Amino acid sequence: MALIRGRCRLRYLLAREKMRQVDLTERTGYSRQQISNWVNNRELMSWDAGIAVSYVLNCHMEELYEIENIRA
Repeated sequence: MALIRGRCRLRYLLAREKMRQVDLTERTGYSRQQISNWVNNRELMSWDAGIAVSYVLNCHMEELYEIENIRA
């Protein structure tokens, strides 16, 4: 069994907190383009980015992505 990161849940988490991408930019220091890339699944967040984003969104890092179970 192997677990992999699936789709980013950032869009949902931002909506839950009534926050816009630009608000997350201001609170984390990451660029609007970078946050857009995460929201639209063009890039995966680094460990450090995940810590910062989860802190601002008041969630666990595990909530940032869907987790998929694949069989080896």
